[in-house]
Amino acid sequence: MSKFNLFRGIAICLLFAVIFVNNAMSQGTATAAPEEAKEEEKTSEAPFEISGFVDGYYLGSFNNAPFPTSFTPENKSFSLGMANIVLSKTGKVGFVADLAVGPRAELANFYQGTALSYIKQLYVTYNPTEKLKFIMGNYSTHHCYEVIDSKSNFHYTTSYVFTNGPFYHTGIKAVYDFSDKFGIMVGVFNDTDTKIDLVSGKHIGSQLFYVDDKLSAYLNYTGGKSTDAFEKNPSEFTTQIDLSTSYSLTDNFALGLNISKKSIKSSANETKSWSGVVLYGKYILSDYLSLGVRGERFIDSDGLITGFEKNYINALTVSANIKIGNLTLIPEFRADTGNNTNTFTSLENSLLKSTSGLLMAVVYTF
Repeated sequence: MSKFNLFRGIAICLLFAVIFVNNAMSQGTATAAPEEAKEEEKTSEAPFEISGFVDGYYLGSFNNAPFPTSFTPENKSFSLGMANIVLSKTGKVGFVADLAVGPRAELANFYQGTALSYIKQLYVTYNPTEKLKFIMGNYSTHHCYEVIDSKSNFHYTTSYVFTNGPFYHTGIKAVYDFSDKFGIMVGVFNDTDTKIDLVSGKHIGSQLFYVDDKLSAYLNYTGGKSTDAFEKNPSEFTTQIDLSTSYSLTDNFALGLNISKKSIKSSANETKSWSGVVLYGKYILSDYLSLGVRGERFIDSDGLITGFEKNYINALTVSANIKIGNLTLIPEFRADTGNNTNTFTSLENSLLKSTSGLLMAVVYTF
């Protein structure tokens, strides 16, 4: 057995041991006398909370061309997604250890074959006051409407804006609440989507946010030297501005909007960029069934993503969420069309202008 496999086995065993011990601690007062149980409830405190999810999917592409967005690379195969467990503690001083295994985790972390691929988030929090919080470590990005976790998205497939935006940052950030509804975040990060800094200098990130009962709006910024796939020269400077909003028209009907633009400025002062607009709609029919639609226009005028200048992609996704207790079934239809006739590539290396297919995903949360 290799050292890596041994380490992975030990890590997984430790995770299950932690879950077992935590459950045992939470149930340990069951055999005590009623008076003793009440006293223990007053004086004891759970060491942390445990949550997570498990997911998988089956994609049937009509032309054998899986969508070139994140986390669904397989076609006509029952495919694993992610097994996720989150250990968290809130309070004046807290932490989050968000660990994950599976293909989705490896694709999101970019550290395949190493122990770092198991760490989706790992950070410590400190609240010196009720309005101010400091967060240091590795955490999910503040950009985009969608997230890595399938349990928190309505659609199982992801948008082009999310796929090509950042997934996570490593660094320190401060969040200050001016009021119950309005606040600001400012942070200093390593290279985007890295857990270890590769290029000298740091990224600066910020967010202005407003949240009330009906409306949430987040204006996001990140800028700095980067090591993205299409940035071969470390002297290139990237900036991304992102707006993510959602609005509940009624208790059952909500709309969402994500607008994002990423620009790359080379040492020769040449600037290239991509941008995108994504619209979301969701209607709750009952406690067990919801319907949602996502429409996206992704503009790749400089060919940074698709490889073709003056190209764009229109993508339409229609999904349902069927809830059975902690289980969610996600049947999904999606059709993507590019402006260039060679925008998509099938698994047989055929060049296509469009691709479409049906998907069924299952997500179990705990």
